[in-house]
Amino acid sequence: MRPIFNPSLVNGRCGDPTVYVETLFEKHSLLFDVGEIASLSARKIQRVDQLFVSHAHIDHFVGFDHLLRLLVGHEKTVQLYGPARLSQTSGLSVESGRKLSLRSRFRCERTRNAEFHVYHAVPAEAGLCRGAVSLTPNPCRRPLRRTVSAAILEHGTPCLAFALREAAHVNIWKNRLSEHGLPVGPWLRSLKQAVVERRADDHLIRIDGSATSDDRLVPLGSLRDLLTVTAGQKIAYVTDVADTPANRAAITALVQNADILFIEAAFAEADVALARNRAHLTTMAAGEIARQANVRRVEPFHFSPRYAGDEVRMLAEVMTAFRGSHA
Repeated sequence: MRPIFNPSLVNGRCGDPTVYVETLFEKHSLLFDVGEIASLSARKIQRVDQLFVSHAHIDHFVGFDHLLRLLVGHEKTVQLYGPARLSQTSGLSVESGRKLSLRSRFRCERTRNAEFHVYHAVPAEAGLCRGAVSLTPNPCRRPLRRTVSAAILEHGTPCLAFALREAAHVNIWKNRLSEHGLPVGPWLRSLKQAVVERRADDHLIRIDGSATSDDRLVPLGSLRDLLTVTAGQKIAYVTDVADTPANRAAITALVQNADILFIEAAFAEADVALARNRAHLTTMAAGEIARQANVRRVEPFHFSPRYAGDEVRMLAEVMTAFRGSHA
C-alpha cells in the first residue's frame, strides 16, 4: 500500500537534525526541527505549513530565519510547535508587505504585518510528562486525517519527541468499482474522508456523474465493500535525550509500532560515559529503544562530528542492537 508520508533526512546522518515530510497528493509539508535547510529548494520550503521544534539548541533552529525569509511575502499560515522556552530564545519577529501568520504555542504578540497566535499544545506547567500530548490544534468533533503527538523528555532542558500518524489508510479497489459500474473520480476522496471520519452507514456520498448518468447520492453502507481500511502510517522523531529509564519509557510509548523511527545516535557505545555526561543516546541505546518499541524501520541520525568518516560503523552498531536476538 502506497505510503502517504514521504520523510527524508535533510542533512544526512551527521548534519543538523532536520526531517522534511511531504504528504502524497497534497501541497503541504512539515519539518521536524529546522537546522540548516539551505539544501532544500525554495519550492519545498514554501510548502511547509507545520514546524515541530524539539528544543532551542542552535543546530535544531538555525534554519528558521532562512525559512522565514522564503515565506515572507506569501499569504501563508505556519503552525509552529515547541517547548515553552523557545520563544524566549528565538526572538521571533517579521516584517512583510503581505500577511504571514505564524501560529505558535509560545505567546501572542503583534508585529507590523504579522500575527502570532498561541496554541496551547503542550502546557508550560506539564514538566516532564509521562505520556504523549496531542498537538492537534483546535480539535473538532470529527476525527482528523492525521495527528501529531509529543512527549516531553529530559536533555538538561525539556526536549520534545514527536509522532506523526495517519488516522487510517483507505484503499479503493478499482476492480470492485468496475464490478459495481462506478466511475473513478473526485468523489472517491469524499468516500475515503467519510470512512476516516467514521460516518454512519446512512451518510450519503455524492457519486460524480459519467457520460451516461447523472450525479447520485448513495448511502455509505452500500459502498463499504469497495474498500479496505488499515492502520495509518506512523512516523516518529526523537533527538537530544538522556538515556534514562523515564525517557526510555516515554519514547517507547510514543513511537510504539512506528513505520519509521528517526532517532539520534550521537555517540558510539564505546563512548557511553561521554553520552551520559552530555545527555545523548548511544548507538546501542537507539537500537534497543527501536526494538523495544517494535518499530518497522529505524533511521539513526545526529552522529557526533567526532565520528566523521565512520558512519558505516555507527550505523552497524545501531542495527545490531535493533535486531537483537533476531540478528
